[in-house]
Amino acid sequence: MQLMEQETFDIVVTDMRMPVMTGAQLLEEVKRRYPECSRIILSGQADPDTIMRAVDPTHQYLAKPCNTSELKKRLVRAFAVRGLKNPELQAVVSGLEALPSLPALYMEVTSELENREPSIARIARLISEDMAMTAKMLQLVNSAFFGLRSRVSDPIQAVQMLGLDTLRALLLETHVLEKFRSDILGQPEITYLWKHSFAVARFAKGIAAFEKADRQMIDDCFTAGLLHDSGKLILSSAMGNKYKTVLDLVRKDARTLIDAEAEVLGCNHAEVAAYLLGLWGLPESVIEGVAQHHDPMGSDQTGFSTGLATHAAVFFMSSRHLFGCRTVSHSIWNISGTRATATGKRPGWRLFRALPLCPT
Repeated sequence: MQLMEQETFDIVVTDMRMPVMTGAQLLEEVKRRYPECSRIILSGQADPDTIMRAVDPTHQYLAKPCNTSELKKRLVRAFAVRGLKNPELQAVVSGLEALPSLPALYMEVTSELENREPSIARIARLISEDMAMTAKMLQLVNSAFFGLRSRVSDPIQAVQMLGLDTLRALLLETHVLEKFRSDILGQPEITYLWKHSFAVARFAKGIAAFEKADRQMIDDCFTAGLLHDSGKLILSSAMGNKYKTVLDLVRKDARTLIDAEAEVLGCNHAEVAAYLLGLWGLPESVIEGVAQHHDPMGSDQTGFSTGLATHAAVFFMSSRHLFGCRTVSHSIWNISGTRATATGKRPGWRLFRALPLCPT
């Protein structure tokens, strides 16, 4: 801590077991004093209690003995996470432990967990409809504590791997996941945002299947679609009045959301979400899909990608009112100015508009 007072550090890597204080306690203090710093913990203990103690202050978890190449890969990825242009916003986002969840889904999941014989299948299905709970499950299951050889991007698989005990600890004991609260959004707008995100996820997954992508890519497209607007959650819950100014520009001055965010905050919701998910160590393909959902042409990647699938799904799902919520000004969440030419490549994708994409 004395060194951090003298110079700036981008990343702190600590062991869980140390003299004087634990690694979790150290990172809690780092988070309090330097929230913009990326925080990684090493531990030889893989029990749920250890994970729960570290879950609040830690961005990523690595198991001991730690393979040198794995540590190097995690550090390279951490350094590659593009910082936000707004230092205040970067500190706020880096300090987040989780995204807020849709109240109705959160209550359904907690109610099921409190049953005498909870159904993990039902819990997994509910969580897969919620961007906040999905993001946290994927952060945990992709930590090295689980020793997986490949990255997991399917929220249902992640829930099944974590198991009921870990889920109970997350939702009922540590309260890392909480219900969404916002003073600047009404319930119709919140509901629309969640339903739109789930519809985009289903659409992006359908596009990937249509393109005969492999199972991993299909899962990545679904999750990128589900999380693509998570930056709006972050901004509306964490930035309060500043984000209200953004939405007022959209409502009153007919500005695009992207332009209004850039003017007021110096970055947009796609960049904010990609930054946080990158800190959390989610699969790169998912992060790319989230980051590029307004501009897939910004990537050097050629051919089919999660960015292209998510962009196309957002474009098609934003071109009509899906949910009959007529009291909402849906233009707040529109993507006016998006490069629609990217979707002209596959006319067959339009067929998915006839599918039942909205959660019931």
